[in-house]
Amino acid sequence: METSSGNGRKLGINGFGRIGKLTVWQNVGRKYFDEIFVNLGRNVGTSLGDIAHYVERDSTYGLLQGYLYGHKGKNVISDLDEKTGSMTIDGTCVRFLRTARNPDEIGWGDLGVRLVIETTGQFLDPTLPSDHPKGSLRGHLYSGADKVIISAPFKIKDKGGPMPEDAVTTVMGINENDFNPRHHKLISNASCTTTCLAHMMKPLINAFGPQRILSASMSTIHAATGSQEVLDRLPKTGKTDLRKSRSIMNNIILTSTGAAKTLRLVIPEMEEIGFIAESVRIPTSTGSLIILVVNLQAELSKGAVRRDEINDIYRQAAASDPKGYLHYTEKQNVSVDIIGMPKAAAIIEGYETHSRTAEVTIDMGQVPNLREDVSSAVKDTVVRIPITQAVIYGWYDNEMGGYVNMLSDRTVTIYDSMG
Repeated sequence: METSSGNGRKLGINGFGRIGKLTVWQNVGRKYFDEIFVNLGRNVGTSLGDIAHYVERDSTYGLLQGYLYGHKGKNVISDLDEKTGSMTIDGTCVRFLRTARNPDEIGWGDLGVRLVIETTGQFLDPTLPSDHPKGSLRGHLYSGADKVIISAPFKIKDKGGPMPEDAVTTVMGINENDFNPRHHKLISNASCTTTCLAHMMKPLINAFGPQRILSASMSTIHAATGSQEVLDRLPKTGKTDLRKSRSIMNNIILTSTGAAKTLRLVIPEMEEIGFIAESVRIPTSTGSLIILVVNLQAELSKGAVRRDEINDIYRQAAASDPKGYLHYTEKQNVSVDIIGMPKAAAIIEGYETHSRTAEVTIDMGQVPNLREDVSSAVKDTVVRIPITQAVIYGWYDNEMGGYVNMLSDRTVTIYDSMG
């Protein structure tokens, strides 16, 4: 069978939903891996041709050949072999495995696969043993992989349990160097929202320091995901959030996000900043928005923090970003404008940045936990502190343009480190 370059590099992907499929698109385009193995864990459709049909077409991004070569692109899928489950996609051999659902039964080692991307969203707990009866993330290691990247945050079921020493969470362009190839076997690529949020917060922390950022909050206006219902359904057994069983086609749905918790893993300074994160799902296929609100202590000698100062922080950070993950624009965008924008972790819409400064009045005599000598000295003292509230908007393509591009960058850097 025809292959891409004969480099011998092999990539495993477990799961073939939105992230799994677009990861294939990405890596077929990059030509870094010679072979890609996709574990479906079951038979789908009526033939391998049905899988090829799914690979070739996408309701959000169009045809695969168009993604790879534009309007002049021609069919890029050939050499379907029903017996081996393989096909050639633009010169890259892609083989679909349709037997094992449990990661420890896939047999990555027998296939020569050292690096696996876990995209099912089912195996997120790095503490579960490889032989867990319902399957586990470590099952991939038992199956022969050297390292596993998951396309989601870790989720430890035992809330008090510590993170294993061989597990790490990274966001490209923020803390990718926290990955130690000698020690880490399980790598979380965080989430699309955490990725955008990290690239929005890091420039502010660099500019003001965590001490001047008194608090922050964010709301992500997020496109629909595969976990949501097309039409209203009864909630599953034990489910307490009734909104998740409602139709995403017809509703704006309030939900939750773990972005605040994960952000502390990639930006340690966030431990010093009070932070709240919320999420709203809307009926679009991709293209999401973070509305970030930060409260800054203004410097008395410099006066209020103006919107131009905030925009300059992002403008300069984007210009100096060596990998181009942070974008800054003063154009007026809507969500479709940023779909597919490559490697854009966050696209700051400077046109909509706002800031307001007001004085907060504090009666020092009412401040708790002051030493008695200090309390008696300031009991009649009123302090006025200037506080700036800034609102910043950051777009992100939560599928291909931002997240999958950066997941693929992470994949290449980890494979390179494996020697």
